[in-house]
Amino acid sequence: MHPAILWRPVKNLDIQCEACSHFCYLKEGEKGKCGVRINQKGRLYTLVKDKIAALNLDPVEKKPLFHFLPGSKTLSLATMGCNFACIFCQNHSLSQPPKKDGTILGENISADSILQLAKEEGALSVSYTYSEPTIFIELVLEVSRKAQVEGIKNILVTNGYQSPKALEELGPYIQAANVDLKSFAECFYREYCQASLKTVLNNLEHMKKLGWWLEITTLVITELNDSPQELKNIARYIQNYLGKETPWHISRYHPSYKLNNPPTPLSTLEKAYEIGKEVGLDYVYLGNVPGHMSESTYCPACGKVVIARRGFTLLEINLKEGKCAFCDYKIAGDFSNLN
Repeated sequence: MHPAILWRPVKNLDIQCEACSHFCYLKEGEKGKCGVRINQKGRLYTLVKDKIAALNLDPVEKKPLFHFLPGSKTLSLATMGCNFACIFCQNHSLSQPPKKDGTILGENISADSILQLAKEEGALSVSYTYSEPTIFIELVLEVSRKAQVEGIKNILVTNGYQSPKALEELGPYIQAANVDLKSFAECFYREYCQASLKTVLNNLEHMKKLGWWLEITTLVITELNDSPQELKNIARYIQNYLGKETPWHISRYHPSYKLNNPPTPLSTLEKAYEIGKEVGLDYVYLGNVPGHMSESTYCPACGKVVIARRGFTLLEINLKEGKCAFCDYKIAGDFSNLN
């Protein structure tokens, strides 16, 4: 247990956590919605700063990030816990146990050891991922500050539910983020995630202003968020508020955790892809469909393949200093590792 940041005293021993936009009001001894931040005698503590539950070397494409250091490795880390309660969570064994029965597992691995491992493995970045990095923000800040000194970049894979103060704390140290935009309906967020769409949208715009490279992921779930109108609303939002150059990853759902809806038909995903392109997005990708043509990056100007992919593997690169090798069009993103 370590002292936490981002909280304020309220009265007597009551406090309010300000790490995420739930702004949990905690009486003495109570934990937040995440299950890993606790009020002890009128002060907020984190239960996970020294409990890393996952540490893996991943292709950066797995985050997914297709326009940020493509083909590179990223050292991915996470603790247990999450401030959402998605009934379709793909990582529920990591995110939900602290809330269900108080289980918090993990190892105490120092920031220096994490960065030493990243350097030994040739990772160009560290990713805070798998669960929700906002709830282990103390660890994120400690590692990311040191990573920046070492020339290693930092990636946030997040549900986008930070508090404004948390985003400002993270702002100088994060270079890229993949953010889940799970739906474009408030009722979806309330019923299936116990959260709010409006907060996520506000935070996406905040992240954009911070200068982070953003890519958006939508898990398309059969019968829940797969209507053409909702998908069009998401695409229009990305274009109007984040920019048409912002990649949109449309990911295939498979039954998981508490939800047993049928897997997303490929035809639904392909329709979503068409919608994204019709709205005017430059870069639309389908996820969890290895071998599909939509895994590759196409030049918005000439239409030729600038990065060919299969799954997380790069097959062909037709970029020169971040520009299309065929027509010299500037492709949005950070391709500095390819120069």
